[in-house]
Formats: sequence, structure tokens, C-alpha cells
Amino acid sequence: MEQHVPERRPQHETGPYLEPLRLAIRRALAPLPWWLSEFILFGLKQAWACLFAAIMLGLILLTKLAWQPEWPLHRYDFLFLSALVIQVLFLRLKMESLDEAKVILVYHLTGTVMEIFKVQMGSWAYPEPSIIQIAGVPLFSGFMYASVGSFMARTIRVFDMRFTRYPPMWQTYLLALAIYINFFSHHYLPDIRYVLFAMTVIVFRRVNIHFTTDRTTLHMPLVAAAFFSSIFLWLAENIGTITGTWIYPTQKAWHVVSFGKLGSWYLLLFVSFVLVTLVVKPRPPAELEQTPDR
Repeated sequence: MEQHVPERRPQHETGPYLEPLRLAIRRALAPLPWWLSEFILFGLKQAWACLFAAIMLGLILLTKLAWQPEWPLHRYDFLFLSALVIQVLFLRLKMESLDEAKVILVYHLTGTVMEIFKVQMGSWAYPEPSIIQIAGVPLFSGFMYASVGSFMARTIRVFDMRFTRYPPMWQTYLLALAIYINFFSHHYLPDIRYVLFAMTVIVFRRVNIHFTTDRTTLHMPLVAAAFFSSIFLWLAENIGTITGTWIYPTQKAWHVVSFGKLGSWYLLLFVSFVLVTLVVKPRPPAELEQTPDR
């Protein structure tokens, strides 16, 4: 990851209800050296971008500790209703745009379809009862996929992400479709995930993400960003299994989720990213907007 010369960029919109908080944070960080201020802001913005996912993981942990079997509402159904409320609040407070909500809905649907198939194939299971479910899949699970799409869309906006040497869109669509199909087809045909790993590098090898915290613009390869993000998703999946929210057939007693799932998340991240680009089009850096580098 390389650093550019510090420069002032316009602060990105965070919603009218959060403007006082944003200004207070900037005033508090003003006395610090610029590099420390930027580092803290980077962490705060990352936390802000993954707010939906963090709330969902927090609810999974809290409900596991507090929920009682005799309560009139099932835990899974409570998680689904909570996710709906969170989504409505995000839109009402302008923490998420309507366009972002649309792509998150698409990801929710595609994720739920895959969940239904995988559960039917015995890849994993949801051991607790629920009413709001389809074929044994509680519908809150689609929001776990949607939270990944939410994180990506919000990160692009919060960090004013720009992309250099972005490949033709049709290539990214075909790659995402091939990855998604392989999640189904490998149960019947040879698993081509290693070919798909290579294709992600081939298609996106030249793409750099340029992101701005406050005064500094950094950039890093998109493929590297996907790999590091997949590690955090793998850790989140361990939270899901250690709470028994979903379990794998090999987990008669809990153990760390297979590192092979890290590869699955890496591939799924490219499906997520391409879905987000259906609404949030990848833009080149400001100085290249008139003549984008393809």
C-alpha cells in the first residue's frame, strides 16, 4: 500500500443527523499529528462502514447469551425483525441511500437462494426453530449476506473510493456469474475454485483502489483488499458457529471453521463487489475522470 502526498479532500456526506458528531471528531483530532489523525479516522470510518454487520454480529452474540426457549418469539425470528428495523433506520437516517438499499436487496435474494440450496445439500444447518423461514433457512440469514453488500457500498462512499485500470464491466459480470454458479455446480461437477482464484487475479490484477480518509489518499491492489476482507469474514463466521447460530456437519463439538471457507468468502466478495457496481459505478481518480485509464 502506497501513500500519496497529503492533500485536503472534501469531507463525505454522513447524513444530517451525524454532522455534529463528524465535526466534533475532527475538532478532537485537530491537535494530533496528521498521520495519527488519519490513522484514527481510517479506523473510525471502517467501523462506520461495517455498522450493519457489526450490529448483526452483536445481536447474534447477545441473543445467544440471553435467549430463553420458552419466550414467545424464536431467536431467529427476532434477528430477522431486528435486521428489518435496522435497514429501515439506515434509510430513514440517510445512513444508506435508496440505490444502495436496492443492491443490498439483490444480494439478500441471491444469498438466500444459495442458503436454501446449501442447507438442502447438507453443507450447513440452522439448528434452532423459526417461523420466518423457507425450507429450513431462517430469513435473517439473507441479511448476513446483505451486510457484506452494505459494507462495500458504504465503504466506497465513505472513503470516496476510486479505481484505476478497472476492467471492462462484461468481464467482471462473467466472472461473478461463474463464481456464483460454481457454488451450486461443484456439488455435481468438478470444483473449479482454483481456476476462479486465478481468474480474479487475471481480471483485477491491474486495479488499484484509491481511498481517502481526510487529507491523505492511499491506494492498494483490489485483489489484496479482497483477501484481507475475506479474513475478517472468516472470523465473523467463527462467531456464527461458536454461538450455534449455524453449524457445519463436522462440528459435533465446536472447532475453528475450515480455512477452506476463507477461500469461499474471498470468491464471494467478488460477487458482492460486482453486484455493488451495478448501482455504484467504479469511478477513476478525479484527475482521470475525463480520460479514464482502461
